[in-house]
Amino acid sequence: MIFSSIARAIEDVFRPGALKILALGVGLSVGLLLLVTVLFTWGVGAITPDDFTLPFTQYHIGFVDDIASLATIGLMMVLSIFLMIPVASAFTGLFLEDVAAMVEGEHYPDLPQIRTFTLAETIAESLRFLGVVIVANLIAFTVYFFILPVAPLLFFGLNGYLLGREYFQMAAQRRIQKEQVQALYHKHRWMIWTTGALMAVVLTIPVVNLVVPVLGAATFTHLYHRLTGQVPRPRVIRSA
Repeated sequence: MIFSSIARAIEDVFRPGALKILALGVGLSVGLLLLVTVLFTWGVGAITPDDFTLPFTQYHIGFVDDIASLATIGLMMVLSIFLMIPVASAFTGLFLEDVAAMVEGEHYPDLPQIRTFTLAETIAESLRFLGVVIVANLIAFTVYFFILPVAPLLFFGLNGYLLGREYFQMAAQRRIQKEQVQALYHKHRWMIWTTGALMAVVLTIPVVNLVVPVLGAATFTHLYHRLTGQVPRPRVIRSA
């Protein structure tokens, strides 16, 4: 069920009607990562002296701030692998409604109408989720250094839990009440966690990770409907 949901989602994000959403998601993700990199590099350059005198010598090293800025850019390229987790979190709510509507229109056309969320509700939910992800990962980073051999397992386990829980709840609460969402989540929490962990793994793959905000929304929309017994419309095989 997990892999069939992901396979359908991959097809969905590259449909002509979904490419606009995908392009917007990739553009916003790249823009946010560039903004963070520029601000961080500027901050390092602002606090780094222009030159440096080696201790106990008269030898000066010039352009220290430029060297530090270049090193910072390299560091941010590495850190972008981890920064994609909060980036995906920030855009989850923004993309989910459009992606879910596209998925349901294509695969589950007979569903009843839903209550759409207002822009304020969507932004508030995205910011709340972003805050949870950032705080949880900052706490986890203080632990990683003491458990280096198993740090990747903790990273994927933690973010798999966070991404899976939030993506699933956002997809489900479009259709059912919060109490029903919680009951369904607890019943299938291990499957949801595993799906979230797979999303977290993909988020660490440069370039590919840019499509995850949209891919995740499509995947968990499919997963929700599969768990509630909805059968997707069969694929239409078009002859050449």
